[in-house]
Amino acid sequence: MISTTPNSGKKKIVIVGGGFAGLNVAQHLYKNKHYEVTLVDKNNYNYFTPLLYQVATSFLEPSSISYPFRKLFRDKHLTFRMAGVVKVDPVAKIVYLTNGELPYDYLVFAAGASTNFYGIESIRQNAISLKEIDDALRMRNALIKTMEQAAITTDPEERRKLLTIVVAGGGPTGVEVAGMLAEMKKFILKKDYPELDGAKGKIYIVDGGANLLAPMSDKTHKETRQALIELGVEVKLNAHVSDFSDGVVTFADGEKLEAKTLIWAAGIIANTFEGIPATSLGIGRRMITDEYNRVKDLEDVYAIGDISVQTTDPLYPKGHPQLAQVAIQTGRNTAKNFVAMAKGKPLKPFKYFDRGDMAIVGRHNAVVDLFKHKVHLSGIAALFVWLFIHLISLVNYNNKIKTLYNWAVAFLTRDQALRMIFGKGENKAT
Repeated sequence: MISTTPNSGKKKIVIVGGGFAGLNVAQHLYKNKHYEVTLVDKNNYNYFTPLLYQVATSFLEPSSISYPFRKLFRDKHLTFRMAGVVKVDPVAKIVYLTNGELPYDYLVFAAGASTNFYGIESIRQNAISLKEIDDALRMRNALIKTMEQAAITTDPEERRKLLTIVVAGGGPTGVEVAGMLAEMKKFILKKDYPELDGAKGKIYIVDGGANLLAPMSDKTHKETRQALIELGVEVKLNAHVSDFSDGVVTFADGEKLEAKTLIWAAGIIANTFEGIPATSLGIGRRMITDEYNRVKDLEDVYAIGDISVQTTDPLYPKGHPQLAQVAIQTGRNTAKNFVAMAKGKPLKPFKYFDRGDMAIVGRHNAVVDLFKHKVHLSGIAALFVWLFIHLISLVNYNNKIKTLYNWAVAFLTRDQALRMIFGKGENKAT
């Protein structure tokens, strides 16, 4: 049975995925007189992925970075469908969902990416990844349970192993997770777990490259490494994790490290869907698009954000980086092109405007590179830029107020009262 929206003569746009990219298309088309828009997502809420790690480390609650789609689009002439996509039929122009079917005139894939384990099954089974709210809650619960286990363990070596955490991946997520964990160890662990005072155990961050935050400036590389070292984090560069089982992290060169927890932040791979031909897929399984984000070899199908790769921009011949700003900008440009198309006006090719890169290390160390690394900020100035950008990027004022309050508490007290285990949240590593 095919589910349809009311027959108004408008073209039907189906957007798959309500992250940065899909949300921006929907927000810029919700009152457009030419289209009926349906947003499909497996969750009933949008969430702010750059702050997932703060949920995972108990500095923010999930509701601070998430907001329900139906409330977000209330009375805005947009249909929301909570469902997963089973497959798509590009010829019949039908999307098959886990709870029905949707016909479309235009289909926009904005379904993002998932964690890339590079085919290493032991890591997929045993490591903790961080891509969704559920992942963040599993990580939070697993970390707290590990601390509880360490608190009652009398064997010093077992306790050391329990308190040793390896973070694989030196991008923003890995750096920010390692920094937050180091802050917790330095300022919170002894307060919550006095029985662990003096216990051994280290936090490691590992990356296969020569620098952390590799795409950023040399100043950022140096300052980030120094900030982490000052927090007590062990930095291992030019190192690749090849296995994780039985509480042992194995590196490609044969080195082994005993650790109860491996947090995997080493890469992502685009989500794929049945019905999309292999000829339409490029590097990292991303859908190949032209300068208007139209998918190769398909008619009236678009891909934006992390799920797409566009090689027509001379400044990014290998495709744009899989970042929030790219997703936001492709979403807005695609929405504007739909409006132009309806009015018979020429389409505008997508051009990425790099607003800069940033990361926060611990509670108050931040690094910011602006205007293609021409301007570098660190210290308090960088911290305020980071705080401002992340705060204004949250989808709703309710989120902004909650997050600002939680940040203020954490900054002033070096603590937070969110270290509670809710739900099952079982992690395969525990």
